Amino acid sequence: MQRLVQRRRKLGLTNYPKRLKLLKSGLPRLIVRPTNRGIVIELAEFDPVGDKVLLTVTEKNLAKIDPLLDGNSVPICYLTGYLAGLRAKKLKLKEAVLDTGRYNIIKGGRIAAALKGFTDSGIKVPHDKSIFPDKKRLDGTHLKKKLPDTLQNLKAKLEAN
Repeated sequence: MQRLVQRRRKLGLTNYPKRLKLLKSGLPRLIVRPTNRGIVIELAEFDPVGDKVLLTVTEKNLAKIDPLLDGNSVPICYLTGYLAGLRAKKLKLKEAVLDTGRYNIIKGGRIAAALKGFTDSGIKVPHDKSIFPDKKRLDGTHLKKKLPDTLQNLKAKLEAN
């Protein structure tokens, strides 16, 4: 018996067993996709016609608040996740499930930083706290190009907008 190979699986774009588990949860999916120049965070709900995207936040949204907040570092990913969480709260969302697609979560990496920012905004996402970056990495003390302000002040700016 020949097995039907789905097109997106063949192209290496979709892991169908993982997607099915996420959809069975019935929760909106927190989609986190790192890119070479930044990060994209989306909240989507399943629809038989096609997934409905509730909101999209990228690192470019941070640059509108402060022009020096641009890039793909761990602190920028954390702040992008925090901003996505604040916008999700405005949509009355209380919980979501993380969808990393074909990416693997690396301890202390950019996906983990975005997840920490999202959960710090007050939305529940099932996770293991051991994957989060430590405080020094979130503050950006390991970077040559420092953040323009402290992390707490930047979070306050995001909440004000």
